[in-house]
Amino acid sequence: MGRDVPALVFTREDRRRYRIKMQECLDVFAQMLRESRFESERPQVGLEIELNLVDDRAEPTMRNSDVLEAIADPAWSTELGRFNLEINVPPRRLTQGGPDAWEAEIRAALNHAEQRARSVGTQLIMIGILPTLRQEDVGESALSENARYRLLNDQVFAARGEDLHIEMDGVDRLRTYADTITPEAACTSTQFHLQVSPEEFAPYWNAAQAIAGVQVALAANSPFLFGRELWHETRIPLFEQATDTRPQEIKAQGVRPRVWFGERWITSVFDLFEENLRYFPALLPLCDEQDPRETLAGGDVPELGELTLHNGTVYRWNRPVYAVAGDQPHVRVENRCLPAGPTVADTLANGAFYYGLTRALVEDERPVWSRMSFRAAEDNLHTAARQGIDARLYWPGMGEVPVPELVLRRLLPLAHQGLELSGMDAAWREPLLGIIEQRCVTGRNGAVWQKETLHRIAASTPDRHEALRRMTRLYMDYMHLNAPAHTWPVD
Repeated sequence: MGRDVPALVFTREDRRRYRIKMQECLDVFAQMLRESRFESERPQVGLEIELNLVDDRAEPTMRNSDVLEAIADPAWSTELGRFNLEINVPPRRLTQGGPDAWEAEIRAALNHAEQRARSVGTQLIMIGILPTLRQEDVGESALSENARYRLLNDQVFAARGEDLHIEMDGVDRLRTYADTITPEAACTSTQFHLQVSPEEFAPYWNAAQAIAGVQVALAANSPFLFGRELWHETRIPLFEQATDTRPQEIKAQGVRPRVWFGERWITSVFDLFEENLRYFPALLPLCDEQDPRETLAGGDVPELGELTLHNGTVYRWNRPVYAVAGDQPHVRVENRCLPAGPTVADTLANGAFYYGLTRALVEDERPVWSRMSFRAAEDNLHTAARQGIDARLYWPGMGEVPVPELVLRRLLPLAHQGLELSGMDAAWREPLLGIIEQRCVTGRNGAVWQKETLHRIAASTPDRHEALRRMTRLYMDYMHLNAPAHTWPVD
């Protein structure tokens, strides 16, 4: 929901007008799809990375406004928590600039931001959940200053009518309540964007849904929350619970959650936007002045502001995006299931696996989603979040199989094939996918390293928070070296 909104109170008339305007936007979107008005000749990829801010003791620091001012780059923006920032890496062709160009661009941007952050006494860390974060760090005072976050917080609790209940079991147990949505800010992610033609959107979205569990198992990097060791990718259940507008009675009625995997394979991008309107009340019923029908009839491109604002408050793990760039509308898949970090090298390996595998699955004559139930894909996601790279996941033709075996035997060759189809030669793709291969061979990723390192430190450091702090400092040292996490030493 990356847009500024005013601070205000919504009336019943606001909600009535917004519902009408959203339907108008949806009708115009359908017309644009029928008339093939979309940019599809220059497919691009994009990347967003959310980061945490810490002090020199690796404790969270609530200074994103100061750091943003010091960075002074429009690619950077605030996020929900005052200890978060986000970088929006400019879109590009997947093979633009040669093998090292994207990594060099991202590292240069992050290194510059780190330098500027240090000038105001903070540091950046790419990680799924900051291990040193305590529950007292995520109260109302931790909300970023932008009015949209406070307004969103108020609307979630107005809909819910009671405190949020956060509950999960891992190695440890967590049972707690929250009176703000700020625990959501603990979840920092990597988001891969893929621009596609409207005709290709459904197969790419279906492919992304089918592999979400495998992605999370390979890249898990969030094993700790509020001092407790929980799931390998605790981000998944935390995000689902920290933005849940449903009290228990509404859940029991089967009302859909706003953090949503979905419920079916789709045949068109229209299906997802239609579901948004059908199933989810508006949290931010703000109408703009543009009439989408008049705009389209006049030969211009409508922004569809109400449709896109509402879409930003339905938190799918693979989200549809409608946007206008250079007076050209386009659609893209936003892949949102992965944590941030541990390194740029790991991030780009995750991206290569995602882009290559989805391309290969889309090209398959008998798509995987025609041989796999949607429920199986959803179950894979939660099994992977709980167990990480040690998970056993379902795949058609193989049954339930350990993730390393599934990737090495079946999916990694497909990812190579997809990248080759995208114009990436072997010398380019092998170092990227080699990181994925070695994670499978070693059984190690960011979450495994964090857990093992914490256990080693805790053997001689009985204070859990101090052990987490020391582990986080080590993590930051290795992160800056940019060596993939499967190579990080524990002893």
